[in-house]
Amino acid sequence: MSLLTNVMDHSLDDGYAEAAERRKAAGEGGLPKTLRAKLGLAVGLVLAALVVTVGAAQARVSAPVVAKEREELIDRIDQETEAADKLESRVDALRADVDARRQEALRDSGGDRSRLVGVLAGSVAVHGPGVRLVVDDAKDAGTGGNGDPRSASGFSDTGRVRDRDMQRVVNGLWESGAEAISINGQRLTALSAIRAAGDAILVDNKPLVPPYTVLAVGDGPSLSERFQNSADGLYLHALQENYGIRTALSTADDLRLPAAPSVIVRTAQPISGKGTS
Repeated sequence: MSLLTNVMDHSLDDGYAEAAERRKAAGEGGLPKTLRAKLGLAVGLVLAALVVTVGAAQARVSAPVVAKEREELIDRIDQETEAADKLESRVDALRADVDARRQEALRDSGGDRSRLVGVLAGSVAVHGPGVRLVVDDAKDAGTGGNGDPRSASGFSDTGRVRDRDMQRVVNGLWESGAEAISINGQRLTALSAIRAAGDAILVDNKPLVPPYTVLAVGDGPSLSERFQNSADGLYLHALQENYGIRTALSTADDLRLPAAPSVIVRTAQPISGKGTS
């Protein structure tokens, strides 16, 4: 306890002061006494001052260079941004020109039925009555399962909506009388493809996430009844009963579907003067 008391009563400053006094008495502290030591100290101070001065001079000289490089970089960024804006404007103009030419091609090929051709081809936006079908994964999707009849394709999670499920849904709606269909705002055409990439569903190479909202324009009540009684509608009902996949089907008075982002018009014409063998 006496040691702790002594440490608390006497700070370390007293020990430092005593050590300084001893060095002073021995001639070890303070400024150098000899001429050689004084010259060494002076040379050291001069070198330190020289280093600081040279560093400050270099910083002053390099500052305008850095500022100039920064301005040049900013100007280059502005130029590249302006060039990118011009290219984007040109892309928009070319896209509008392509759309106009596509519409003209559809009118030439469709004649008086050009509007119908555009609707069926998905090249124009449409609106009207129809049905809204929402298909979503089961609540416990991702937990896996055993004895899955669909596991033959490599999928073990029975609660996930698969690409072939959406294929059957879309085909069933077409067969039931749908005039135009979209999935999550993605307009479908006769050339659309519904595929899988891992666990994601791709529509025309664009990934979609659940829930999948399918809009189908047509005679709402009749379309709904026909789809529910079709083989594909019964298939969707079986998925709901056996795997917990959630579905909701309702009719709507006015559905709005956008035009397909890209419609490739392909035509074939016979070669005159040549027969077939």
